[in-house]
Amino acid sequence: MPSITLNQLSKTFTYYKKEPGVRKSLQNLFRREKLTKEAVRDVSFTIEEGEIVGFLGPNGAGKTTTLKMLSGILHPSEGEASVLGFTPWKRQKEFKRQFSIVMGQKNQLWWDLPASESFELNKLIYEIDESRYKETLDELVTLLGVEEQLHVQVRRLSLGERMKMELIAALLHRPRVILLDEPTIGLDLVSQRRIREFFKAYNRTHRTTILLTSHYMKDIEDLCSRSIIISGGRLVYDGDLNKVNEVIGARKLLKVRLETPVPNLTLAGLGKLRSNSELEAVFELDAEDTLTWSKKILDALPVVDFTIEDVPLEEGIANLYDGGRLADAK
Repeated sequence: MPSITLNQLSKTFTYYKKEPGVRKSLQNLFRREKLTKEAVRDVSFTIEEGEIVGFLGPNGAGKTTTLKMLSGILHPSEGEASVLGFTPWKRQKEFKRQFSIVMGQKNQLWWDLPASESFELNKLIYEIDESRYKETLDELVTLLGVEEQLHVQVRRLSLGERMKMELIAALLHRPRVILLDEPTIGLDLVSQRRIREFFKAYNRTHRTTILLTSHYMKDIEDLCSRSIIISGGRLVYDGDLNKVNEVIGARKLLKVRLETPVPNLTLAGLGKLRSNSELEAVFELDAEDTLTWSKKILDALPVVDFTIEDVPLEEGIANLYDGGRLADAK
């Protein structure tokens, strides 16, 4: 049975227009303009047990709103969702024991207490027996390498150390589904890498289903083979992360290093010039015509070295955000 299933899930928020000034504020007491915002529109997908899936989209696309519905924090306007066979917004006790949501900008630990005391509180909340609690805590502390920080006040920890403690708190009850909303936001590169390595190891050991949102493409590339992309609240892609550029139109980049400078006009006449400096130039080519155009450019220029690369994954995803080539995106 799939761990997560969404069927035409939608969420609309209603609010009122606020005019500036005291007079307008008084008028709003009697007559207000009602506005609506469709945060999520008819989103459907399925995630199998043990999958790590990247959930991507620009700011305001509806990612966090979707995660909040899957965790039961928000009730949808329309549609259905199932997490481990439960309807999330019914908030059944047995459901809450089996999932966890981690939001990179939200804290659940007590600021003035050591993290170890917050862990004890979570043990009581989730009714975890002592032997299992110690076993799980030891495993998580070892994987994240935070033995020396357990008894330090949370407010005295670095951002990376606090995030690791947040992860431990979220995983003490061994959830079967983890919803991660920007878990590495604001962290340095070393901390980001260690958290990615932690989730790889944790997923291998426990086959936990993970739905991950992140604006750091390295998080997605390292952890996820599949990506779900939404833009404007709608699903625009669901499939292999490495095939995103194939969906929007395969392109290649020809990067050449020159022996002597070449006028910009000459370079521009050889194809689509992406960028150039005194002794370097980058051309964008259709993948199907790479060989033909590469030969033409190399014959025409004083090239001392060259490479042919795929268009960066970030660009492919950005094009999907903007609605490029969506007809074949699903």
